[in-house]
Amino acid sequence: MSKRVESSTDGSDLRIGIVVAKFNEFITDKLLEGAEGGLAECGVSADAITIASVPGSFEIPVVASKMASSGVYDAVICLGAVVKGDTDHYEFVAKEAANGIAQVALKYGVPVVFGVLTTHTVQHALDRAGGRKGNAGHSCALTAIETANLIRNLS
Repeated sequence: MSKRVESSTDGSDLRIGIVVAKFNEFITDKLLEGAEGGLAECGVSADAITIASVPGSFEIPVVASKMASSGVYDAVICLGAVVKGDTDHYEFVAKEAANGIAQVALKYGVPVVFGVLTTHTVQHALDRAGGRKGNAGHSCALTAIETANLIRNLS
């Protein structure tokens, strides 16, 4: 008979790090609000959350790495917004942010949740930051909690 390992959305005993980009702050502030709301709904206390602001999404992985390697956090949530413009800059920033965040999670075995919006327009980003498509920050909070609890239950 196989054993099934379950998770939960009880975050009452979790410590969460959040790395949020200041670039496109009118979007990332909404993502952060959503993440904090999701964490609170699941019982994560405000004093168990550390928020680190970085200049832009390209800088998220290095700070996420510092948090994940510290042993202090059960999960790290990465929030940013990269909106396509008229140059190739978007492609480089989006790709490196995604790759860096994934590498941090695999290197340290800590859930490092990708909440960097990569959209073609500002409106698409706003739609995903509390607009008509929900709030990706809130979804990231739930993902962080569930994944951290699942890893604990696997130990």
